Amino acid sequence: MEKFPLKGTNISTSATVVGSHPLSGDHPSYQAVGRKTASPTNERSFINTTSLTSDDEMIDITPNNVSNPNYQYHSSSNGGGSREDGVGGETLGATGSGLGGSLHAGSDNSVRTSPTHSRFGRDFHSDHEGISFSGMTDNSDDIPGIGQYDDFHTIDWQRDIARDRMRHRYIVKKRQDSFWDLIKGAHDASSGWVCVLLVGLFTGCVAGVIDIGASWMTDLKFGICPQAFWLNREQCCWSSNETSFVSGNCSQWHTWSEIIASTREGAGAYIISYFFYIAWAMLFALLAASLVRMFAPYACGSGIPEIKTILSGFIIRSYLGKWTLIIKSVGLILAVSTGLSLGKEGPMVHIASCIGNILSYLFPKYGRNEAKKREIISAAAAAGVSVAFGAPIGGVLFSLEEVSYYFPLKTLWRSFFCALIAAFILRSINPFGNEHSVLFYVEYNKPWIFFELVPFIGLGIIGGCIATLFIKANLWWCRFRKYSKLGQYPVTEVLAVTFITAVIAYPNHYTRMNTSELIYLLFSQCGISNSDYLCDYNRNFTDVKKTIEIAAAGPGVYKAIWLLTLALVMKLVMTIFTFGMKVPCGLFIPSLALGAIVGRIVGIGMEQLAYHYPKIWIFSGECSTGDDCITPGLYAMVGAAAVLGGVTRMTVSLVVIMFELTGGVRYIVPLMAAAMASKWVGDALGRQGIYDAHIALNGYPFLDSKDEFQHTTLAADVMQPKRNETLSVITQDSMTVDDIETLLKETEHNGYPVVVSKENQYLVGFVLRRDLNLAIANARRMIDGIAGQSLVIFTSAQPVQNLGPSPLKLKKILDMAPITVTDQTPMETVVDMFRKLGLRQTLVTHNGRLLGVITKKDVLRHVKQMDNEDPNTVLFN
Repeated sequence: MEKFPLKGTNISTSATVVGSHPLSGDHPSYQAVGRKTASPTNERSFINTTSLTSDDEMIDITPNNVSNPNYQYHSSSNGGGSREDGVGGETLGATGSGLGGSLHAGSDNSVRTSPTHSRFGRDFHSDHEGISFSGMTDNSDDIPGIGQYDDFHTIDWQRDIARDRMRHRYIVKKRQDSFWDLIKGAHDASSGWVCVLLVGLFTGCVAGVIDIGASWMTDLKFGICPQAFWLNREQCCWSSNETSFVSGNCSQWHTWSEIIASTREGAGAYIISYFFYIAWAMLFALLAASLVRMFAPYACGSGIPEIKTILSGFIIRSYLGKWTLIIKSVGLILAVSTGLSLGKEGPMVHIASCIGNILSYLFPKYGRNEAKKREIISAAAAAGVSVAFGAPIGGVLFSLEEVSYYFPLKTLWRSFFCALIAAFILRSINPFGNEHSVLFYVEYNKPWIFFELVPFIGLGIIGGCIATLFIKANLWWCRFRKYSKLGQYPVTEVLAVTFITAVIAYPNHYTRMNTSELIYLLFSQCGISNSDYLCDYNRNFTDVKKTIEIAAAGPGVYKAIWLLTLALVMKLVMTIFTFGMKVPCGLFIPSLALGAIVGRIVGIGMEQLAYHYPKIWIFSGECSTGDDCITPGLYAMVGAAAVLGGVTRMTVSLVVIMFELTGGVRYIVPLMAAAMASKWVGDALGRQGIYDAHIALNGYPFLDSKDEFQHTTLAADVMQPKRNETLSVITQDSMTVDDIETLLKETEHNGYPVVVSKENQYLVGFVLRRDLNLAIANARRMIDGIAGQSLVIFTSAQPVQNLGPSPLKLKKILDMAPITVTDQTPMETVVDMFRKLGLRQTLVTHNGRLLGVITKKDVLRHVKQMDNEDPNTVLFN
């Protein structure tokens, strides 16, 4: 405070009409908060009332002996002031970081009135105007676009949430005025539930169409149903009277070799079928890649890394648009049908999020507020997992654990409702044609033995190792694709990978079939009707009602193990090259398939151990009765959870998805053991899951709330500009329109602090670059007398001279409550503020004087620098 000008002691009361701003260079004295008593100007404030005084109040530093009922402070032990309305000293504290100076009331203050507004803006129960965020006027049509964000920018959660609170208070107050306002209030209150209801309905319908289309086009590679070409193989065979089908084919279903050469057997038929399998796969891949490249480049990949980034507050225009929705849906059907090692579950989250984003524009409460819109997108992500797996509860937990950044309790309820509606619609459509809504329904008769926890944990360790190998290899390939000429030929890459996959996959029975069918086969228990190699045991099914006995494995089982081992290697390698290509591709189903193969092989080994040594102590006598005490399908299920958990680092949501996926509720403990072992091994071998790794690879500004900041740096070490460098600022009442336009041209900052003057750089507020451009362009177009020499004023005070052109008043776009810290604030605290408050930037002060700005990008670069990584990988603003 020793540098603050303390000349003069002229103190006016709160009713004084102030002619010039008290903190300007020629007015050094302290002043109380002045409020003009003249009639309201034509500038609109938050509420159009007739009893308001001026549209803006002057916010000033108040001396210790002048009390102001609008800004209440009480003394603290360190001499700093704190607001009585619960805001604390974050913006108006002991360091004076909100307005400058050490502000606190004297100890002799009498009883004080309650504050009439909070830091977040106006309290609509009073007629006083409070501190406002830029672009927060209820009549936001004054300057179209004010308060919105540019592409590849981060949002300000605090400002957007404050805007919604103010809008809500305004609606609540207006409800008492008329019946129509009451209806509008009811509509506003219910709009969130109506929106997620619509999202659930549309998501369920789109998922049903995708499931039906992908099933039909996948079977199209093998043959066609001449009587009704729109039926897939299973539906075509429903009309047949045959009781058994050779290799899954019935007489109603014609393979391509049968259509071309009138035969299903022999070398010629095999070659024809092989050729058509490859040809259809190439055609589907060409269509999928071409559609993505021509119409919606954002429709490629899984979409979950980008959804996580968007939900953390990042703007990616068109990523959740209508063209992305259409092309992603059509491209997903085509990509799944190619036989590539990919799934449709991750892209379903992207598709559902697109639906949520599009439908949110039907409700201005969500469409015009980026923070509120993310509540709808979080609920939509839950619906996406719900329809992908038939697991509504798992979908909600997936959105909470893996995707969402801000997940209040209200969003949890709406996500649950949205996932429920989506699952109900999909169940009504019944695209799988069975009585179960889950994807891989299983029925295991035997409980698991306590000792089996050892191989289950072993599967978790194996799953973590396979997942780490996959993540590191896939990142290496994606980095190579990104920085080499290969990235310039996306369609060629897709066709090449599809051709290699089809050529390798067809000869192996287990890689030729649909991946979902393979997982279901590996999860299944061997019975009378199962004739696969996996069930070639030396059993004699003479009594249907008799329990299945444990038996020695036949030659078919060993052949199946050999083929499954080849399938494991092939699928692992091809998934490494497939994930990240320019077609819609998910990772859930390939990961489940890898784990299910490993688990089934381990399960068969445990089963044969129990058969040959039934009386050893590890089986606790459970296997001595001759019954089948070991269930290989259970091992496949646990192995699938282990690999998926290692790849994605999910835990709670993974276990819930798995038991919802299979109906195996009694096997939660084995799933939990494998999931935790897999996560621990994955975290030990590599820090990030696949989605976080791709976020870092793409340079998205994602500040992970799960990571800890363990360095001892200060805010002054990170702020821009560094000490002794020039800080780009705007003065509150001494810069012209030309000055500001020159500043905008010469700098590329996304916002500018507003200070008292160049000499006295005490903070007044913060204004966004976009809002400045819009406001100046709007003023030049709409207001007469605005010229390049017009003063730009961010206060309520009138300019001293009135000789020049009309001044331009822009206080309406000024954020008068920016979050500030001191230069000695530990970066650990700053990082926590950015994570938990969702900040876009924070201002750094010293003794109330502005020193610099810390943006989210600065924080991310600093974190990478401290972790010995390249800080320039953070690409966007």
